[in-house]
Amino acid sequence: MHIAIAGNIGAGKTTLAQRLAEYYQWDVSYESVEDNPYLEDFYADMPRWAFHLQVYFLNNRFNQTISIQQQERPIIQDRTIYEDAYIFARTLEAQGYMTKRDHKNYLQIFESMVSFVQPPDLLIYLRADLPKLKERITQRGRGFESKIEDEYLLHLNQCYEEWITGYQEGKLLVVEINQKDLLNHPEDWKQFIQKIEQKLEIQ
Repeated sequence: MHIAIAGNIGAGKTTLAQRLAEYYQWDVSYESVEDNPYLEDFYADMPRWAFHLQVYFLNNRFNQTISIQQQERPIIQDRTIYEDAYIFARTLEAQGYMTKRDHKNYLQIFESMVSFVQPPDLLIYLRADLPKLKERITQRGRGFESKIEDEYLLHLNQCYEEWITGYQEGKLLVVEINQKDLLNHPEDWKQFIQKIEQKLEIQ
């Protein structure tokens, strides 16, 4: 069983993946951030490094997803391969950080890769507004993320909403992070778990 958590930068994907893995005793597959060789350079000079960063993420996510599909144990994935193309690469091209030529090349690579990928059994989307995202980004204190512009986060949110609205690859659970505190409010957590088990038909 493959469960994936989607959401903007700072939405709380990694923390929730950890909590779910502990609760269900499932495996978890994290996004490559700390060992990413392009991320810090990207936030310092986005036009220079946008294509390099997205190709790195795409390749990493493809290999990660193929590995997940080969495992027998339930696993939670921190962000999906679809977000790389439909959210981040799209935003970078729209805001002029990635050239149209590079974006076209990137999408051709993505289409080749995604044909080998099965969608998750359940996609959990963490919806959060700009103030909540900025609050969480500040709390985790990654220096390179302090350079993220509000306009960039807002455009990512817009792309997420368009993608989620048309998502038909599988089961979907949307969580309103602005109103829910899954980690600190037991009732919010209980309701969240109930919804997951209803979606996955877990008895």
